[in-house]
Amino acid sequence: MKKIWNSLKEHVQADFDLKTYSFTAIFLVLIITVNYEINLEKGIIDSYRGNSIRIFWYFLLYAFAYYGGVFIYALCKQQTAVLKHPRFWLFSLFILGVLGLDGGFYAYNEWSKTLFNGHIYIYVFHCLSNLFSVLTVVGPFALFYSLIDRQPSYFYGLRPQWFVLKPYLQLVALMLPLIGWASFQPDFLRAYPSYGGSNADEFFGVSPWVTTLFYEVCYGFDFCITEWLFRGFLTIGMAQLLGRGAILPMVVCYASLHFGKPLGETIGSIFGGYILGVLALETRSIWGGIIVHVGVAWAMDLAAWLQKW
Repeated sequence: MKKIWNSLKEHVQADFDLKTYSFTAIFLVLIITVNYEINLEKGIIDSYRGNSIRIFWYFLLYAFAYYGGVFIYALCKQQTAVLKHPRFWLFSLFILGVLGLDGGFYAYNEWSKTLFNGHIYIYVFHCLSNLFSVLTVVGPFALFYSLIDRQPSYFYGLRPQWFVLKPYLQLVALMLPLIGWASFQPDFLRAYPSYGGSNADEFFGVSPWVTTLFYEVCYGFDFCITEWLFRGFLTIGMAQLLGRGAILPMVVCYASLHFGKPLGETIGSIFGGYILGVLALETRSIWGGIIVHVGVAWAMDLAAWLQKW
């Protein structure tokens, strides 16, 4: 924990100023308020499921959040020169396009109806919704890195500069009491567990634990992709252009990713995203974030299951 604390302390000392962080906080409050007042993601954007325009709406959502954070940081820090750099726009538009595609892609719905003749549609849908990022994220990232980026960014955190397991396990342990408290809240139990069961175990002739565990592996994979997007590309990748300024815009964009979640989870993502972003920047690794993110996600599902049982 000492290494994590020292990394956070060093970053805050080097980066914090009241003006920048205050305006960023105000911007976050505004976009979060608007989302939950008008039900932006669930009520409006998701009404276009199955329509390719949904990808564009997600792109606009993430672009507004991210560029809002970038402009605030650049103006407050008087570092607007980066906004004139073509490489900044190339990198940022690429990742926002990937985020829009990843958020709005819905072809796996039709695939779920086709596989196994649709007999276990719900189960296949849930699994594919967590695995389809192989097409929408992994492929584009590999091409971009090999053809355009070619910078020593450790493949956006997959090859760590240094990595120690214990501090991240301690972070997960610190979250467990909060997760336990949250599991008693109605909003939490309406959203979790993420998988409520299906007839897949009967279809395959296996124990319900087998299908549940396979689903949880798919669920965990989705969080690995999320870490790669936000702490890998938006933090480690963009740091070559923004330096420490890559953190706050990433946090704003990361909060917008949670607009379909309970309000408390969205607010918590701000602090979690900031901490994991700083650690990714310092270590040039996303593996610690993956451990924390997947560990917390599985703990939330487990807590919800225990409550409902």
